[in-house]
Formats: sequence, C-alpha cells, structure tokens
Amino acid sequence: MMNGIERFKPAVSKGVLIFLAGTAWMGVGLLLMAFALTWLSAISRQTALIFLGIGLLIAIPVARFGLSRIAEKNLKRILPMEDRRCLFAFMTWKSYTIILIMVGMGITLRHSAIPKPYLAIFYSGMGMALILSSMKYLRSLSGRV
Repeated sequence: MMNGIERFKPAVSKGVLIFLAGTAWMGVGLLLMAFALTWLSAISRQTALIFLGIGLLIAIPVARFGLSRIAEKNLKRILPMEDRRCLFAFMTWKSYTIILIMVGMGITLRHSAIPKPYLAIFYSGMGMALILSSMKYLRSLSGRV
C-alpha cells in the first residue's frame, strides 16, 4: 500500500524514461535546427549550405565523442533501475543543472551581437548532434543499444 506522498509520485516504466530522454534530446535538436534554418533563410542558399556543412562537420564529432557517450552512460543508469521510477528520473540532477546553464547560454547568444547566420553554424551543429545522439535512446527501445 502506498503511503501519503508516494501516491503522487509520477512513476513510469524504464521504457517511458528512455523514450522521454530520447524525445527530449530530439526535441531540443529540432528546436536548435529550426532557429538555425530560420537565421540561414536570410542569406544566399549557397552560403547557407556552406554554413550547414560546417555545422555538420561540428555535429559528427560532438555526437560521436560527446553526446553519444553521455546517452550510453544514461542508458547504463536507467536500464538497471527497478521498473517503476519517477517520471523525472530520465535525467540526473546534474543534467538538469547543465540544461539550465545551456538554456541561459543559448538566450545570451541569441541576444548577443553575433550575426545570426554565424550563430546558425553552432546551433545547427549542436542540433544535429543532439538529433544523432537521441537515436541511441530510441534504438535501445527496440533492443538495439
């Protein structure tokens, strides 16, 4: 029988935690790409494609050597958990803190004097890296980590 506060704990399965982590990373990646593509629409198509290419060159190593490793570490933390955990356990407290810092940095950059097309290089690189790395979570749902 659940005690008082336990009744209100939003407990979900490990599969839901993994799905939340993957969709959160995918969602943020798509948001960053939307910013980048909006900013790149103000310049010539050729220059925009060059900037996106540079973003892709940033995304590949960031995804491979940074974010994918973090995703693997998170999966190794989530998979051994008991079946029903708090909805917010798809990330650690440290990760929530890092997200707040990153959001603050993103707001600062968007309001900086840096021209938006140049900022789009960084945003597209991080966006693509997050999208690529989110696949680790989504693949693990089908048993292919």
